[in-house]
Amino acid sequence: MKKPELLVTPTSVAHIDELAEAGADAVIIGEQRYGLRLAGEFSRHDVAAAVKAAHRRGMNVYVAMNAIFHNDKVDELGDYVAFLADVGADAIVFGDPAVLLTVRETAPHMKLHWSTETTATNWYACNYWGRKGAKRAVLARELNMDAILEIKAHAEVEIEVQVHGAMCMYQSKRSLIGSYFEYQGKVMEVERKKYEKGMFLYDKERDNKYPIFEDENGTHIMSPNDVCMIDELGDMVEAGIDSFKIDGILHEPRYITDVTKLYRRAIDLCADDRERYEREKEELLAAVEALQPPHRRIDTGFFFKETIY
Repeated sequence: MKKPELLVTPTSVAHIDELAEAGADAVIIGEQRYGLRLAGEFSRHDVAAAVKAAHRRGMNVYVAMNAIFHNDKVDELGDYVAFLADVGADAIVFGDPAVLLTVRETAPHMKLHWSTETTATNWYACNYWGRKGAKRAVLARELNMDAILEIKAHAEVEIEVQVHGAMCMYQSKRSLIGSYFEYQGKVMEVERKKYEKGMFLYDKERDNKYPIFEDENGTHIMSPNDVCMIDELGDMVEAGIDSFKIDGILHEPRYITDVTKLYRRAIDLCADDRERYEREKEELLAAVEALQPPHRRIDTGFFFKETIY
């Protein structure tokens, strides 16, 4: 049975070797000027070093250019695409059509992965962007299992699904944290913590803490829990999903590495010995739960939510 690619987000160049040992097949990297919500910041020097390190270990490197580009950045996209082609990146992850047009002009041989976070919700859209040049579609995180399997059954491009990690619930190009302090104080509090980006939105009614941070691309609010599908991979593996992504944003490198090891075992068992996977998947889930920080619970996200039309 075909094994899905295991795609992971490293935090640094040095982390790539650890992920290779853990069983990752590919990594996604980039810098916040062009990419959204990356686990680590990779300068051009880092990107070049990362491509060499990953290729030495037989891994693919995808570079994120999935930010929304206003006119002030469009003119510099060609230079960055040319740089990525020159260092040998395996694909560019994009959402803005400006990247697609730039790649056509600058590096037409470069593979493209279409990723708009929320609009990859049906096979027709995936195939449309496939006809425009994308080799892969990164599905929206809000889809349930039935929708994912239906898309894969009709897709003419590769399909990538996030199976672990935090999901973005909201993004604005504006800097909104100050507005939350001023106007949302009676409903939700912005709680300062010494944790990664430093702040949470706290919802007393649900007792949820939503990580919130600002960067060059605006304000990002993340899910209070990490999605974890390590014990529910069977249907997607059988359907031939091409890539499973572990998103390590908000987590330490050691956590990302350890989770990658567990998913490597889960994928191998599921593809090679389904009965054994069914026997061991609860142990794999328990192992993930043991790794979770106290403030980050796990759930199945939208995978088993009912679609309402």
